[in-house]
Amino acid sequence: MTVNPIALVTGAGRGIGRVTAIRLSQAGYRVALTARSRRQLSEVASQCPGETLTVPGDITEPGAVEALFATTERQWGTVTALVLNAGAATSAPVTRITDEDWRHQIGVNLTAPFECLRRAVPGMREVGDGRIVAVASMAAKRGEPYIAAYTAAKHGLLGLVRSAAAELAGTGVTVNAVCPGYVDTPMTEASVATIVAKTGKSTIDARRLLAGKQPIGRLIDPDEVADAIMFCVNSPAVTGQGINIDGGAVQS
Repeated sequence: MTVNPIALVTGAGRGIGRVTAIRLSQAGYRVALTARSRRQLSEVASQCPGETLTVPGDITEPGAVEALFATTERQWGTVTALVLNAGAATSAPVTRITDEDWRHQIGVNLTAPFECLRRAVPGMREVGDGRIVAVASMAAKRGEPYIAAYTAAKHGLLGLVRSAAAELAGTGVTVNAVCPGYVDTPMTEASVATIVAKTGKSTIDARRLLAGKQPIGRLIDPDEVADAIMFCVNSPAVTGQGINIDGGAVQS
């Protein structure tokens, strides 16, 4: 009897994580879902055709990553596809970034993904199979004003991906990042609200401003990011890459 492989998606309650979790389930994975909102996780689980496990929690809390993996392994076994999607963004001039904001951005966007990757790798190496995909950002490849903490964290995340991929080459474990531009998600809606509050622009004009950062002239669809994530999951010869999904903003 063939046992379906196991995937774990962080930040699975909405946006890119939600779409990716459903896609993995459609592809035959048993999918463990984690995010802070129990309600959102239940909604996502109800849209997955396959078996799911919901583990609500904040992965930046001490011990949360270990508990997440221990719960998944106890229920099913070794995670062989890990999607590191949980993240957050704030906006402020560099001189106004507080120590608390800096620690939070590094914690959720870099430290928590590192802890998940570190916890997943031994099991993947043992079975000789694993796919790790981090959702980074175009901010991992260039600097933009007013998002210094977020940019620093995402640059670090891409560096982690590249180093881990080099270290794990030949083990059957691949590590990649996808680097979206502005995606039509609740995180971008929060950015729109910030622009409206700080500049007085209308919501329509604020969305148009962010859409214009992609040369194709629109926001990226979450499904388009999920396409790239699934490409990484399905591609054993692709590792150490930061794949742009940005409508041509940064040409590799």
